[in-house]
Amino acid sequence: MQTVIAQSKDNLDTPGKQNVQLIVNSDFVVTMNEAQPVIKNSAVAIRDGKIVAIDTQDKIKASYKAKRTLPGKGMVLMPGLVNGHSHSAMVLFRGMADDLALQDWLENYIFPAEKKFVDKNFVRVGEQLACWEMIRGGTTTFVDMYFEPDIAAKVVNECGLRAVIAPSSIDFPSPGFRGWDDAFAASVNFLKRWKGKNERITPALAPHAPYTVSPEHLKQAIQVARDYDVPLTIHLAETQTEVKDIQQRYNATPVQHLENLGFLDSRVFAAHVVWPNQSEIALMAKRGVGVIHNPDSNLKLASGFAPIPALLKAGVKVGLGTDGAASNNVLDMWRAIRLTALVHKGTTLDPTSVPAKTVLRMATLGGAEALGLADKIGAIKVGLQADLIQVNLQEPHLIPLYDVISHLVYAADSKDVDTVIVNGQVLMHKREMFTVDINKIRNDVVSIAEKVQADFRPSK
Repeated sequence: MQTVIAQSKDNLDTPGKQNVQLIVNSDFVVTMNEAQPVIKNSAVAIRDGKIVAIDTQDKIKASYKAKRTLPGKGMVLMPGLVNGHSHSAMVLFRGMADDLALQDWLENYIFPAEKKFVDKNFVRVGEQLACWEMIRGGTTTFVDMYFEPDIAAKVVNECGLRAVIAPSSIDFPSPGFRGWDDAFAASVNFLKRWKGKNERITPALAPHAPYTVSPEHLKQAIQVARDYDVPLTIHLAETQTEVKDIQQRYNATPVQHLENLGFLDSRVFAAHVVWPNQSEIALMAKRGVGVIHNPDSNLKLASGFAPIPALLKAGVKVGLGTDGAASNNVLDMWRAIRLTALVHKGTTLDPTSVPAKTVLRMATLGGAEALGLADKIGAIKVGLQADLIQVNLQEPHLIPLYDVISHLVYAADSKDVDTVIVNGQVLMHKREMFTVDINKIRNDVVSIAEKVQADFRPSK
């Protein structure tokens, strides 16, 4: 397998070594490039947060002088994982309500708990815990659909991750809001404050779902998203109950209902999409709508099996997500990767339905495409942001090695992530965290958990 030599134009025909911020070596570089997905014994040079060259280790060393060089023996370097759907601060409700159907879980446990406990401090601590967990697992970009977006953005900025922050808006009272009008107004104000402010933080809108947001408010949300040129995310076709409810209310299936409202376009990415019909799948492909598959949460809540093979075949942009840790119960993208690879083989009785390479792409470049960020992240390519992870291949469950992509999908897990880099900044190396105070987070989590355990009672 030959190495692809790539470098940025400003380095061409320049004598001597070029100064760069960071060089990362690896035995294997998984690029997510169709022409050459895996490059052996190579290195990546990084300057100003971007990838400026990919070449053999010897040539990178000869051409570039780095402030810091990371060794790569026994490592695979790959794009950071993209978690396309989460409610990050809900890690503080982890394990609070299990083995329940979605509507029961939401209406009798989660919504009442949020009303009682979610405030600025809850979101701050929950977001910090979520960032710690995601960095440890190799997630470099995530979507956060929750409350108190300014606090979430501040925590993300401090911990060094990349995020799409999408404050949730809903038609009935939610933490801090009486209903849609004040919640959505706060979301719009968040867009105004944060759009273009931080290159790692993308503000977005998040009307909760077709069954919790009226047609008039859905139209309002998509129009504002277009006016401000920001992404919009929504829960969609998650359960059979939702499908029946929308049909009864609007005489249309959920995806068709949104189409009837003029809602669907390429800035929209929808979470779950477990129950679309064939015409809806074709419609989402035509409109450029992204879909985020959340296999852990869908299985645990018994929502069903999303038709991922059919979505991919139709050309729909498909990424992966964890959902909130209250429903799955971890922010572990490796588990989502493995479940995706296995579940759809079982449901289709076809071992070729979702191959390892396809699943790994969903967790990286596919997720970036669904979020509208593929011009920045998702692959190892000159000019893209340096959002990268090193995975240690030397553990017993990863040897012998015949196919690195197979191992990443079927054998690796979060504990194998050695190094995490976002925007050229090293957030973790040799499993040591550099941007979060883990002892303080532990103490703050215990304090909140004690209050939840003492005071919470389900509404049923």
